[in-house]
Amino acid sequence: MHQLSPRNLPMARVISLLPAATDIVATLGAADTLVGVTHECDFPADVVRRLPRVTGSPIEGATAVEIDRQVREAAQQGASLFELHEAEMRTLRPELLLTQALCDVCAVNETDVRAIAARMQPAPRVVTLSGTTFDTVFADIAQVAGALGIPEVGETVIATLWRRLRFVHETLRASAAPRPRVAVLEWTDPIYAAGHWVPEMIARAGGVDVLSVPGTHSTTRTVDAVRDAAPEVLCIAPCGYNVARAIVEVEALLARPEWRWARELSVWILNGNVLTSRPGPRIVDGVEVVAAVLHPALFAAPSPEYANRLI
Repeated sequence: MHQLSPRNLPMARVISLLPAATDIVATLGAADTLVGVTHECDFPADVVRRLPRVTGSPIEGATAVEIDRQVREAAQQGASLFELHEAEMRTLRPELLLTQALCDVCAVNETDVRAIAARMQPAPRVVTLSGTTFDTVFADIAQVAGALGIPEVGETVIATLWRRLRFVHETLRASAAPRPRVAVLEWTDPIYAAGHWVPEMIARAGGVDVLSVPGTHSTTRTVDAVRDAAPEVLCIAPCGYNVARAIVEVEALLARPEWRWARELSVWILNGNVLTSRPGPRIVDGVEVVAAVLHPALFAAPSPEYANRLI
């Protein structure tokens, strides 16, 4: 992911409450404004490793089904999936809190964040990210840049992202490349077809998403429904998983008799944690990686850190 160089910024003390927001701040060249991040933030590594972690989660599990069970139990009990360390947040004296209103499973709840902000003196500004398409994710980047007092930097970052997308588009158009049918799963047990920006990611990378519509929520599917959609390429990108962890899950999945048909397809493991689960600058990284997966004759092979062909 590309970052702008650090620059002189208006005074700001920022707590980022989701990894995508941390990515956005860093890409804007404003990582020095961060005073607190989540337990899941990992970029830029040299910055976040020295910052206080103001969230935690009781959800732990070795497999997708174990994690799903704990999430469902917490939801039934009305328990939060994330812990906000309010006392720690107060000591950091934030002026700006970055949160989200898209998924309570993936990040902290916006209502909880606003309640904590209201109890602080002075109350920090709360900026909520809610993009579900490329246009609205880029609008979120502009919103964060504006909140930091550097709207012109946001314009530059967004222009660069569009330029990278145009390169992929023009390369595909010039070659008249065929568009393979692609199914993207963001969870394996139960099966979830990836929604929001992912179907648009597939389209921009030169494929046809056979399970989801751009901008819509991720939805559960049966094995038969995935098979009947007749994908040529199966991309599996478990939310929050890196490639190594996902490979373990997917190998176990494809060993099941009901998945025998999938062994005849091109099956790719994607880094869901980096490429498909963060509505920020990395969605463009996702387009570039998927374009290389679908059209290897046109684009350089993706790093194994980002994508690995299983079959």
